[in-house]
Amino acid sequence: MLPANLLGIVLALTSAFSWGSGDFAGGYATRRSNQYHVLALSSFSGLLIVIVAAVLWRETFPSVQGILWAMVAGVSGGLGIAALYRGLSVGPAASVAPIAGVVGAALPVVFVGFTEGMPAITKLVGFGLAFAGIWLVSAAASDAKSGATRPGLLLAGLAGIGFAGFFICLGQVDPGKIFTPVIVSRTMAMLTGLLFIKLNRLPFPALNSNPAALLAGVLDAIGNLFYILAKQYTRLDIAVVLASLYPAATVFLAGLILKEKVSRRQWLGVLICLVAIGLITI
Repeated sequence: MLPANLLGIVLALTSAFSWGSGDFAGGYATRRSNQYHVLALSSFSGLLIVIVAAVLWRETFPSVQGILWAMVAGVSGGLGIAALYRGLSVGPAASVAPIAGVVGAALPVVFVGFTEGMPAITKLVGFGLAFAGIWLVSAAASDAKSGATRPGLLLAGLAGIGFAGFFICLGQVDPGKIFTPVIVSRTMAMLTGLLFIKLNRLPFPALNSNPAALLAGVLDAIGNLFYILAKQYTRLDIAVVLASLYPAATVFLAGLILKEKVSRRQWLGVLICLVAIGLITI
């Protein structure tokens, strides 16, 4: 059996692959539907599969405090996604996506530094390399020369804060609870998506209108489950940084399945992420 810390690392990396796969499916889904439709549909499918799992495992809901943490996590994550979508529509992806990814991973590290103390120097170096890898992998080569607008940068920062809030709050739920906290957070994310649909005066999507969005929700929910498990076996900052390497999985799948061109900078980012994993694992 793997040592607890190493098991947490493996679970966090599994979460990253699930989230990256979900983002790949979600990106494919947005080619057919509005991004808010995709958010609502993916939240629904993810919620459904987690409810089924909770019933089969007969897991009870967490404490009131745990439910509140999960609710805030769901709202924060939903707002982060909405800000990211909006930021990508007004600013270059080469700036918006990396800023959101790095801010989302860095803030939990600062939070844990104050609450649990700083990790070993090798892990700090690994964190730094992970941030660099996330930036390089997330940056689209085609947008490399585009200038970032102030609204785009602001929305990217807000998206990163939303993602960081999701990581931190979901990491505060009761130990031993896996499925029910995700039920709460996914419910809040779905309601957030439906709210944006209402505010933008869009029609509500049919459940069978976009299968890729439903797949994205299932993969994203699985990523959430592995992240909660990872947090129970290792430090929050380690779980967050490793789970935040999900853009590498998205880029890999885009090149493998859609035959999209992966830039040298993105491959360099993937390599740096691998080195970071090694340092964090030591």
